[in-house]
Amino acid sequence: MTTDLMTADIGLIQRILPHRYPFLLVDKVIEIDGYQSATGIKNVTMNEPHFQGHFPGKPIMPGVTIIEAMAQTAAVMVGTALDMADKNMLVYFMAIDKCKFRRMVVPGDVLELKLTTARGKPGGKVWKFQGIAQVEGEMACEAEFTAMMDLPAA
Repeated sequence: MTTDLMTADIGLIQRILPHRYPFLLVDKVIEIDGYQSATGIKNVTMNEPHFQGHFPGKPIMPGVTIIEAMAQTAAVMVGTALDMADKNMLVYFMAIDKCKFRRMVVPGDVLELKLTTARGKPGGKVWKFQGIAQVEGEMACEAEFTAMMDLPAA
């Protein structure tokens, strides 16, 4: 890890990702170490639309949205490292592997999304990541996933 880490606030995130409410699932990305690793933050709030039906009276963040938040963090990491702001980058899931859920995520939690790149390089389209989602240091989810970065031609 380098000592010259980057960050991405919501403004930069929206310049990199095409996602918008209600599907923008990362609030900021801290400690971006090039395209090697990053930590994203998702503040889980009761006003998110999935809590209306998942589940009434016992709101639990759906596991697929936790994985999506990890993927968005990875895309912001790569997009920041490769200077992809305002360049219409799209990212597509190709595979999700070794996914395990360990703890429920509920409104009021702060989800910390730790991502590392297992495979990928600048100019490459296919990337593989390892992700861990934690709440107050407790593991909520872990997964490996592969994504294709649709990078516009230079």
